[in-house]
Amino acid sequence: MSRPPNHEFQEWWNREREKNAVAFIDPTAYNRDPLSSTVQIRSQTHDPTVEKERSRNARQLSFVFLLKFQQAAGLLSSAASGLLSLLRAANRRISSSSSAASARGGSRLYRIIKAFSGVALLLLLFELAAYFKGWHFSPPSLASAGDLVELLYANWLFVRANYLAPPLQALADVCIVLFLVQTVDRILLVVGCFWIKFRGLKPVAATEFGAGGDIESGDPTDYPMVLLQIPMCNEREVYQQSIAAVCIQDWPRERMLVQVLDDSDDVDVQLLIKAEVHKWQQKGIRILYRHRLIRTGYKAGNLKSAMNCDYVKDYEFVAIFDADFQPAPDFLKKTIPHFQGNDDVALVQTRWAFVNKDENLLTRLQNINLSFHFEVEQQVNGIFINFFGFNGTAGVWRIKALEESGGWLERTTVEDMDIAVRAHLDGWKFIYLNDVKCLCELPESYEAYKKQQHRWHSGPMQLFRLCFFDILRSKVGFPKKANLIFLFFLLRKLILPFYSFTLFCIILPMTMFLPEAQLPVWVVCYVPGIMSILNILPAPRSFPFIVPYLLFENTMSVTKFHAMISGLFKFGSSYEWIVTKKLGRSSEADLIAFEKESQPHVETTGLLRSSSESGLDDLNKLEVAKKTVKRRNRLYRKELALSFILLTASARSLLSAQGIHFYFLLFQGITFLVVGLDLIGEQVS
Repeated sequence: MSRPPNHEFQEWWNREREKNAVAFIDPTAYNRDPLSSTVQIRSQTHDPTVEKERSRNARQLSFVFLLKFQQAAGLLSSAASGLLSLLRAANRRISSSSSAASARGGSRLYRIIKAFSGVALLLLLFELAAYFKGWHFSPPSLASAGDLVELLYANWLFVRANYLAPPLQALADVCIVLFLVQTVDRILLVVGCFWIKFRGLKPVAATEFGAGGDIESGDPTDYPMVLLQIPMCNEREVYQQSIAAVCIQDWPRERMLVQVLDDSDDVDVQLLIKAEVHKWQQKGIRILYRHRLIRTGYKAGNLKSAMNCDYVKDYEFVAIFDADFQPAPDFLKKTIPHFQGNDDVALVQTRWAFVNKDENLLTRLQNINLSFHFEVEQQVNGIFINFFGFNGTAGVWRIKALEESGGWLERTTVEDMDIAVRAHLDGWKFIYLNDVKCLCELPESYEAYKKQQHRWHSGPMQLFRLCFFDILRSKVGFPKKANLIFLFFLLRKLILPFYSFTLFCIILPMTMFLPEAQLPVWVVCYVPGIMSILNILPAPRSFPFIVPYLLFENTMSVTKFHAMISGLFKFGSSYEWIVTKKLGRSSEADLIAFEKESQPHVETTGLLRSSSESGLDDLNKLEVAKKTVKRRNRLYRKELALSFILLTASARSLLSAQGIHFYFLLFQGITFLVVGLDLIGEQVS
C-alpha cells in the first residue's frame, strides 16, 4: 500500500524552491501517474494556515535537520581528512628534519630560538589578558594593585622598565651604530662604482694574443703554458658541459693541458667522466683524468694534489673552473695578457654570469646579491686597492705566486679566500675583469642555497681566527692591515650577519613586549629601504623584487649568523663541506653547441662521431632519469620558530597600534614561514 501524499511538506518545499526562482518536478506525481508529472510554478500567494500547520509538523523539521546534519558532517569529515593529511605530511617532514638534526648533534641556536618563542607566546597571552582588562590605558601600580593578577602585572611592568628594557635598549643602540657603519660602507662602495663608470676606469692589457683571430698563423711559443683545472665531485649533471667548454679554448693545443680532478665516490659517475675525457683525448686535446684514492681536504686537497705533479713546473699559469662553469672560447685570450708586463700580478679574476637567474624567485634574489658583489665590491676593490677575495673559480693564477704564498691549504672550507689573503700579505696584486664573464649556475633549491651560504659564512670566520696574528705580523703597510681586519673580515663577514639577525629577528620583536626599549621608524623602514635600493642598482631589471629581496635577506640572516658563530667558535658544523647541487639545465644545448664549435678543429672520423653520439645519448638518459626522480619539500625548524616569534610580536604590536612595526613584523614573519616550509625555489630530491 502506497503512502498518501504529504501536502504540507509539498507546500513547504515549493516555497523553499521559490526563493531561488527554480521550477521543479513534483515527486508525488509519480505516485499518481507514472506517465505524467506536475510542474510547480512560482506562486506569489501564501497560505498562513498551511504555514502554521507546517511549522507544527515535527517530521518535516526532523528531515530538514537531518539534511543539515549530513551536510555539516560531510564538511567536517572533509576538513578532518585534509587536516589529517596535512599533519601526516608535516610529521614526516619533522621526523626527517629531526633525524638529520639529531645526527648532527642538534642545533644550539634552534633550542635558544624555541625557548624564546615559548616566552613570546606567554607574554602575548599575558598582554592580551591585560588588554581586555583595560590596563593598556591605566596600568596598575604596585601600591594600587588589588588582586593577584593585577599585582603580577604591576611587578612585570616594574621589572621590564628597570631591569630588562635598559640592556635591550643598549644592545639595540649598538646594533643601530653597526647598521649605520655598514650603510656608510655600502654608500662608499656604490660611489666608487659610479666613479669607475664615469671615468671609464678598467684594467688594460699590455699585449694581446691572436689579434688577427687565428692562432694557427702565429708562433705557438709566443703563448704561455697554461694549466686548466676542473675540480669536481659527483657532478653527474654538469661534467660534460664543463669539460667541453674548457677543451675548446682558443689557445694552441701544445701550450695548454686540461686536468679533470675527479673526487667522485660514485663509480658510475667516475666511468662517465673517464669516457668523456677519453672522447676529448681522441680529438687531440691534451687532457688528463685524475682521481684521488684518499679524498682529504675537500677541494683544497684536490687542488693541492694536482699541483704536486712533476709536469706542473713546465707551466706558468693555472686557470680554475668549477664543474658548472662554462668559460667562453676566448677566456684565456682575455685574461692571460693582463699578466704580461705585470710581474707582481698573482691573480686575474673574472665575473660570473648566470644561465638560470630567471628560473624562479630564489635565483632572482641570488642574482641581486651576486650582481652587487661582482659589479661593486670586487670591481671597486680591484681598481682602488688591487685586492679582493678570490671567488674560487673563473680565475687565473700565476703558479709562482701560488707556490711562494704557501699553496693550497686544507685548514678551512674557504681555500680560495685563504690563498688570496696569504698572497696579498706577500705583496702580490690582483686584477678584476668586470667585462669578462663566465657562465655558471645558481642553486635553485633553498636547501642547496642554505648549505652554500653556511660554508661561505663559516669559512671566513675560521680563516680570520687562523690568520689574525699573521696579518698583524706581516710586512704590509697599516692601511692594508686595517682594510683586511676591519673591512674585509669584521665589517663584511662578521658585523653584517650579526646586526642583521640580532636587530631584526631578536631585538625588534622583543621591543614589542618591552615597549620601554624602542627602535625608531627610520631603523625599521627607511635605512633598510636605502640599503636595498643600493644593493639592487647593479641589477636594475630586478627592481620589482626589492621588497622580497629585503625580507629574504633578513630571513637568510639566521643561516649566516649561525654559520658565522660556528666558524668563529669552531663548532662542528663549521667544517662541513657539501657540494652544491647543480641541475645542469642548459647542459644538452650547450654540449651540442660545443660539439659544433669544436668540429672545425677535429678530424671527422667514425670513431669520433660514435663517441660524440654516445656522449649525447648518455646525457639524454641522465635527463630522462632526472625527470623521473620524485621530489619533496623539507621543513626548516629555525625559520619556522622565528616565524612564530615574529607573528606573535606582530600581534602584540597590533595591540599597541604601531603601524610600521606591525607591517614589518607581519610580512617578515610570513617570509620566514614561506622559507621554513620550503616554498621558495625548486624542491629537492
